[in-house]
Amino acid sequence: MDFSLSDEQREIRDWVRTFVRKEVMPLEPEVLRRERAGQRGFTAEESRALQLKAKEAGFWGVLTPQEYGGMGLDAVTAALIEAELGRSFVPFYLGGKADNILFHANAKQRERYLLPTIAGDRKSCFAITEPGAGSDARNIRTSARKEGTEWVINGEKTFITGGNEADFVMVFAVTDKAALNSVGAADGGVTCFLADRDTGWKSEYIDTMGEWGPASLIFEDVRVPEENILGEVGQGFRLAMQWIGQGRYLLPARAIGATERLVEMAIEQSKTRVTFGQPIAERQAIQWMLADSAVEIEALRWLVLHAAWQVDQGVDSRQAQSMAKLYGGVKANEIVDRVLQIHGGMGYTRELPVERWYRELRLLRIYEGTDEIQRRTIARNLLKGHAKVGGYLG
Repeated sequence: MDFSLSDEQREIRDWVRTFVRKEVMPLEPEVLRRERAGQRGFTAEESRALQLKAKEAGFWGVLTPQEYGGMGLDAVTAALIEAELGRSFVPFYLGGKADNILFHANAKQRERYLLPTIAGDRKSCFAITEPGAGSDARNIRTSARKEGTEWVINGEKTFITGGNEADFVMVFAVTDKAALNSVGAADGGVTCFLADRDTGWKSEYIDTMGEWGPASLIFEDVRVPEENILGEVGQGFRLAMQWIGQGRYLLPARAIGATERLVEMAIEQSKTRVTFGQPIAERQAIQWMLADSAVEIEALRWLVLHAAWQVDQGVDSRQAQSMAKLYGGVKANEIVDRVLQIHGGMGYTRELPVERWYRELRLLRIYEGTDEIQRRTIARNLLKGHAKVGGYLG
């Protein structure tokens, strides 16, 4: 069993690590200053400039197929990249990507939505969550009724990432309530529509404890032509599950980088902070915090890479991804809490990024599948025999 990285994977990881250190981390003090002043910490223009700088070195569309101008990398390499990007709290992502379900677009939709999104000329958002339908996505109430060659959409979506900036949305609506009630959303009743902002839907900013800034989307008699159906009528829920499932190993991957950087900060703090004549690094309580954190980061690394490896092997990775997502969310929050404790009162201030990460990492236990949903998935797979203790290598 070979746990080493290929030369290409090592080179890619090292390039991204250097890019983050030289181009992204220097922005952190200004980002914190802006956020303390109630301003947007990192603008779309600044993000775009960095993306184009990375593109000059060939880093564009990490998971985007080469036929669309991307790098077409494997899942393990994508996870390594995400971990390096996570070493800074600046919300920077490499450009050239599009939501995976947009690749289900037909030829006309590809020209209007997919290709401009990959190029960075258009911005999309994914809208399935509603005030009464979060973890239970099958409980959505947004509806779409057909009138001639158009579909009329009514309803509200909430906590939509990128909803305030997007110029089109992939919105999921009930198109056959009877089918939804009888056979379930997975087999019919829900359809995905591509709706441009100029069709009339509105977005409203949601203020959160972090700097995320999601949106509520309001649809009041929004008319969308039939040609804007993504995939097939009644098959939207399948697309939605593809969207949600594809990223679960990438979310905890980013937490690897964040927790590594945080523990590095804690190590430095423990060496320089002196109490009662000794650095606090000499205190067993601090040593145990550092030791536990190091073990948990390493365990998270292998959970993430194993899930990504299963994706590359074409193995059903849902169990492994749920485990990585669950463990990553829980342990990242425990680690950042220890790091804040090691920094004492300064860790609680907004002068240091520890408090910033504390708020940001809390979200990892909620979005794209709460801890409770991950536990439900893991347990059901075990009880139904879809997975076993010991997993793929057991």
